[in-house]
Amino acid sequence: MPVIMGTAGHIDHGKTTLVKALTGIDCDRLAEEKKRGITIELGFAFMDLPATKTGPARLGVVDVPGHERFVKNMVAGAAGIDFVLLVIAADEGVMPQTREHLEICSLLGIGAGVVALTKTDMVEPDWLDMVKEEVAEYLKGSFLEGAPIVPVSAHTGAGLEELRAELAKLAEGFQPHRRSDLLRLPVDRVFTMKGYGTVVTGTLVSGKVKVGEDITVYPGGLSTKVRTLQSHGAQVEEVPAGSRTAVNLAGLEVEQLSRGDVLARPGSLFPSPFWDVELTCLKSSPRSIKHRKEVHFHHGAREVMARVYLLEGEALEPGQTAVCRIRFSEPLAGVFGDRVVARSFSPLRTIAGGRLLNPLPHRVKRFSSSVETLRGLGEAEPEGIVLGQLALAGNGGLTFAQLLVATSLESKALDKALQLMGGRQEAFLIDREARLFVSGQVVRQLSDSLLAHLADFHAREPMKPGVARGGLASTWGRRLAPRLFHFVLEGLLRKGAIAAEAELLRLPEHRVSLASDASALREKILAAYVGGGETPPNLKDVLEPLGVSFKEAAAVFKVLQDEGRLVKIKEEMYYAREALDAVIGRTRDFFASHEEMTPQDFREVSQLSRKYAIPILEYLDKEKWTVRVGDNRRWRKKQES
Repeated sequence: MPVIMGTAGHIDHGKTTLVKALTGIDCDRLAEEKKRGITIELGFAFMDLPATKTGPARLGVVDVPGHERFVKNMVAGAAGIDFVLLVIAADEGVMPQTREHLEICSLLGIGAGVVALTKTDMVEPDWLDMVKEEVAEYLKGSFLEGAPIVPVSAHTGAGLEELRAELAKLAEGFQPHRRSDLLRLPVDRVFTMKGYGTVVTGTLVSGKVKVGEDITVYPGGLSTKVRTLQSHGAQVEEVPAGSRTAVNLAGLEVEQLSRGDVLARPGSLFPSPFWDVELTCLKSSPRSIKHRKEVHFHHGAREVMARVYLLEGEALEPGQTAVCRIRFSEPLAGVFGDRVVARSFSPLRTIAGGRLLNPLPHRVKRFSSSVETLRGLGEAEPEGIVLGQLALAGNGGLTFAQLLVATSLESKALDKALQLMGGRQEAFLIDREARLFVSGQVVRQLSDSLLAHLADFHAREPMKPGVARGGLASTWGRRLAPRLFHFVLEGLLRKGAIAAEAELLRLPEHRVSLASDASALREKILAAYVGGGETPPNLKDVLEPLGVSFKEAAAVFKVLQDEGRLVKIKEEMYYAREALDAVIGRTRDFFASHEEMTPQDFREVSQLSRKYAIPILEYLDKEKWTVRVGDNRRWRKKQES
């Protein structure tokens, strides 16, 4: 697997000169760099290593500037390296940018390297021994503690072979941590090349890129295609992760691109204006990081202005680590586990760094349980990361593409994890077309909430047999995606936890029943209407003797209607079912020998006064027994049976 080495160290300690001595490539390409004798921009080279059985035959090299004014360029270059060549001049020893570069490398998760003591031809042997001891002491407690310290001179060539051997030894056994197969290339340089057009360069941090494939430039979303590829000076058809890569892009102008853009496949990244980050304030920071502090924020090759919102506490003291929300001046596209660096304004120096926990953040309240979930992501196993991210996503869930970004897992590993979790009901696929997943915890909480909602409904409306599915969707489920509402409801229906009768839903144990006093009221009301026959009493005349209002008796009337014992003709007019059926029967008999019926005909057939005849005629129209033609009625054929 390709490996990238980056330089680090103070200005004028000989980084670029050493790279040229090792590789034969001068990384200072700008006229200003030649004139001033300092590195301003990133430089790139490669070197062939001694032959090994497992190690790479060629090592990519990123040369970074050492001047404090160009630390942002240094961060852009260091973001894609695997191990570091820390360069310290023997005549000066450890200097300010030595310290800051080493801190940046540590914050970026770089865990290995070699130290080169340069300019050894300019010091006496005793001085060299003293500096070597001083450097070894300084490196104690850092990731370079115990690393080889090789004295070299780019001028005389002394020590170069020993340094090459140490680099080869380190590269041979090095296993870069690139578990995601998500194509991602942060752009650290943009230029025009005659005969080709727009070219960008960067370190392919994950995935692989092929000639001819479609590419999106994030965060802007520009669409393009890979025209040609180069790696280490040679034109290739495909480039694997870990390679320094030059990509010739079709259809884009240089002005449309900038350092910090990211090349990836369409729909694979999700730019966001804020992230949740595990941030560590450096022990060397002169002051704490206060809540809402503004900083220079570095991710990959991008630098943006940002504000730090502490999710736990009011200040992050030097040496402390906490979960923070970072809001950017412009959206960024990241992946779980990405390393970040924060630098203060005054003095302009590195103060903190850490790793990205959630590139797709949802609402997280300070000091809430969600903060604990975020903190746990940092040490979780793959399935734990998936569970945590789904829990944070809540009812919205995450698509497979979003989970790739939120977990940094290879697609096959993520697919296997989701299948295992599905079998244990820890995660559910609720939309196959969109490949949308929600956590099992969310489904269980929603299921419990739905059952509680139905129980409350039955308690409030004991006379109602259930709630309509549409009504449930517009009340309890109004804030849920239709797919999730359907998934939760269907799951409870399959388990028998909810019963369905046509469009009505209820708890299985719910039955419409009346209390003893309501049951007695039911019998009295029914008797009044049955006794009234085809000329039933007014509603007021029924209720006043019983000493109840219609509001108090409404549930009883509803039960009698549901049972089919009473029929509501209009407001405040009810008929006993048997009496109404008798009127309808005589009406049907009339139409057996007549095409139309006048209102007077109906009064004669029904033997009812206008008070009852007109409302019943309108009821027959509404219920489609009859159809009105002018003032007359005709019998509807479909009702004859």
